[in-house]
Amino acid sequence: MSTATPLTKPVDDQPSDRGLSAAEIKRLKFQADTDQLVAAFNKDQLKLSNVDWVVTLFLIGVHVGALFAFMPMFFSWTGVAVCLALHWATCSIGICLGYHRYLAHKSMKLRAPAEFVAMACGCLSGEGSPLTWAATHRLHHQKSDQDGDPHSPIVVNGAWSHILWLFPKRTTESSRILYRRYVPELVDRPMLQFFEKTFALWLWGGGLVLLAAGWAIGGWQMGASLVVWGMCVRMVAAYHSTWFVNSATHLWGYRNYDTRDHSRNLWWVAILAYGEGWHNNHHAHPAVAPAGHKWWEFDITWWSIKALRAVGLAYDVKDKLPVGRAADESDQESDMMEKAVAGVA
Repeated sequence: MSTATPLTKPVDDQPSDRGLSAAEIKRLKFQADTDQLVAAFNKDQLKLSNVDWVVTLFLIGVHVGALFAFMPMFFSWTGVAVCLALHWATCSIGICLGYHRYLAHKSMKLRAPAEFVAMACGCLSGEGSPLTWAATHRLHHQKSDQDGDPHSPIVVNGAWSHILWLFPKRTTESSRILYRRYVPELVDRPMLQFFEKTFALWLWGGGLVLLAAGWAIGGWQMGASLVVWGMCVRMVAAYHSTWFVNSATHLWGYRNYDTRDHSRNLWWVAILAYGEGWHNNHHAHPAVAPAGHKWWEFDITWWSIKALRAVGLAYDVKDKLPVGRAADESDQESDMMEKAVAGVA
């Protein structure tokens, strides 16, 4: 992987607008923004002086909290049940259905009640706000296994793609570029703005609700049990199942389609991540709602989408399965360049 691109060019290298056409100026601005995004997600950003301590300490905290599950005093069957229910709700409904297939890829449309529940579950997962998740994922698809991919095990290594890419601090400017470039049609939607502003409240509020509910049911010990199992164990399991999609499914497995990247289908990740492990299928045809394209490719999230469609909460579902090995990969970067030059993006 190349060394990090400087976030700003030296003064002497800054292009002058004198004599340039409007289209050329926009093209240069587009390239400067691209260079800044590539630098923001470069492995060289991971250094002690640039650690995002809020993210890092939170991830360390939930992992340490999950270790208390091995202490008998914090075990309860109620806690286990809450853990399993919230794991499905936050990981399958929140991340896989809501953030991923609905927001990032527009595989379906959701009516307001279903959209609200999916976004709330996504926030409760602790995997980031809706716009940040969708924008980063679209960047991953555009740059998959190339320089600029936020989490490629091919460009960097498995540890980086699995977890280390989360630790560097990104600048406000790089986040602004990420939003403007990759989710321009989403940023002004009122419901998404609501969840962007209240993301932290959902995350911490969920833990307080578990503590209060457990305390009301069976005192402080039950409250602690629900926090340990319903928040810490559940989040750690959901985190790693999601991260295995970033890491393992670009390293091991089989391929149904001839994609430009190294994406693979990996059965055990598909089980852990509610169907997301059929990653080669997804990278070949990102907008298709079902991730499993063969009869044996198990996809629980697709069952939920079909259920929502049956009751009218999901519609315009893109469910036509492709034929053959060809991948439907549009040249996203060229398309975005054209929009930028035209002043659309």
